[in-house]
Amino acid sequence: MKVYPEKLASHLKNTDSPIYIVSGDEPLLVQEACDQIRSGLKDAGYTERELFHAEANFDWQQVLFSASSMSLFAEQKLIEIRMSSIRPGDKGAALQAYVENPAPGTIILLVMPRLEKKVSATKWFKAIEQAGALVQIWPIELKDLPGWINTRFGKAGLKASREAVAIMAERIEGNLLAAVQEIERLKLLSSDGTIDVADVVEGVANSSRYDVFTLLDAAVAGDTRRTLKIVQGLKLEGVDVLYILAMLSRELRSLASMAGELKATSLDAALKKGRVWAKRREPVSRCLCDHPAREFQELLSRLSDIDQMVKGILNGNPWDELTSVVMALAGAAVTPRQIG
Repeated sequence: MKVYPEKLASHLKNTDSPIYIVSGDEPLLVQEACDQIRSGLKDAGYTERELFHAEANFDWQQVLFSASSMSLFAEQKLIEIRMSSIRPGDKGAALQAYVENPAPGTIILLVMPRLEKKVSATKWFKAIEQAGALVQIWPIELKDLPGWINTRFGKAGLKASREAVAIMAERIEGNLLAAVQEIERLKLLSSDGTIDVADVVEGVANSSRYDVFTLLDAAVAGDTRRTLKIVQGLKLEGVDVLYILAMLSRELRSLASMAGELKATSLDAALKKGRVWAKRREPVSRCLCDHPAREFQELLSRLSDIDQMVKGILNGNPWDELTSVVMALAGAAVTPRQIG
């Protein structure tokens, strides 16, 4: 049967399943669902746990042997199997055989990547789904991310302003683990349990992972001196160029889109459509006024060249060209290197 993640706690209290299947590509949410299952089963007396990693050529008979073997340490045990991929085959027959005759006192936790339609339609998967509980983990869509972050603030005993939630949602770019880590950090630092934009911005500025956003803010604001200082600092810290490229590309695509909107609408409407939060409206407005849409597109094309430099496809120094791009975004008169 299908069990929604939010109903998992209730299911664990009221239902016994010989096998639990947790499927999804969002690491944090998959981990939390598995933790919840382990904890619930431990409370129910499943105190022993065996862990298997099902890679290529994995011998599934050892799982069946373990399931049928008496435990030396506990009357009930949990067998956890982590699958790196999902492909029908011997594993299907072994799991189907198990759920048709489950061993008493044993429960299997099967952790697998996102379920593909062709797999969910197979005979072996239908058999284990019917006999057990399937928990499918779906990624948090961007439109739902602020609500998810706000809920996590609440669970941490914090009350965040709408603007603080919005800026965190913008800056984590779907990285749920980064959001949880930042919320835990804010919990330790907060004196009254309230979080505003300044708290979030200060936090991300103090982490080398988030200095990329400080770089983008400086460039968009036209602060050439600070932009140069930050990009040089990122280089010295050994921050991954490809990570910076990803964040810079996202910023430039957003600016290009808003610049295109200006041809048919007002600046205020373009900023609103671009979801620019209040404290960024002024620097983003300035940036849009200083650069025509074609310049943002030109800078985006240069990022592709930097990517190929990093991968050794093109000659050139990625950091030099990256510096040139962010300085151009900041408004400095620079000329791109000749590459080849």
